[in-house]
Amino acid sequence: MTEIIDLQKATYPDLSDRRVVIAGGTGDVGEGVVRAWLKTGAQVVVPSRTEGKVERFREVLSDLGATETLNFVIGDYTGFDEAQATAERITADYGPVTDVVASIGGWWQGKPLWEISKEEWQRYFVDMTTAHAATARAWIPRLPQTGSYQLILGGSAVAPVPGASIINMQQAALLMMRHVLSVEAGDQHRVAAQVLGPVITRARRKIDPEWVSNDEVGLVTVAIAADPAATDQDYISQDKKEMLKTLQKLNVYSK
Repeated sequence: MTEIIDLQKATYPDLSDRRVVIAGGTGDVGEGVVRAWLKTGAQVVVPSRTEGKVERFREVLSDLGATETLNFVIGDYTGFDEAQATAERITADYGPVTDVVASIGGWWQGKPLWEISKEEWQRYFVDMTTAHAATARAWIPRLPQTGSYQLILGGSAVAPVPGASIINMQQAALLMMRHVLSVEAGDQHRVAAQVLGPVITRARRKIDPEWVSNDEVGLVTVAIAADPAATDQDYISQDKKEMLKTLQKLNVYSK
């Protein structure tokens, strides 16, 4: 039986004293994260490499009306120097950032490992892993102890998907990066991740009601930010049943 999660019954924490950077916020999953943070009253900053993508995303969010707490910054964060420069600019223009959510990357599938091209390896493993590492490197030293650094990862980090070897390896590497970051950060910074199955977004033509939604993913990110104990953890929500347990564990939803 499909679990039903009614987000009208969810409790969104008051994060009006926080400023979050959502890397990948203009993406399909990122949309849900942005919407959730706006509901908390937080200052939200979304970096994007192109003005065109920002304009399209503004149209996606047009149902929200005026959003004075939402800001966009045109800037790259996929390389070490670029991520550092973007972090410096955001901090200078908007003030100290308390939280970062990294929802970076995309999907690739179609070949066994022994048939992949050098270009595919570069794009989906090297470039995407570098973007995550560069973002973490640029932001974690800037975050306060009470803030959070969060990664949005796929279930391919823990379960092999035939024909998606590059993504499996990339996501597994990023999950280990989360573990290493937590050990290295100790009690100075909070680091956590979500590990998700397929996510319902407006871009998907076919969906399964058992899948989690991007709005639910967003609610988990704000719940993690609000809970000082939410650190050094991987919140695994590969379907609705697991997502319900995650939300209840974080005390933002009760049936």
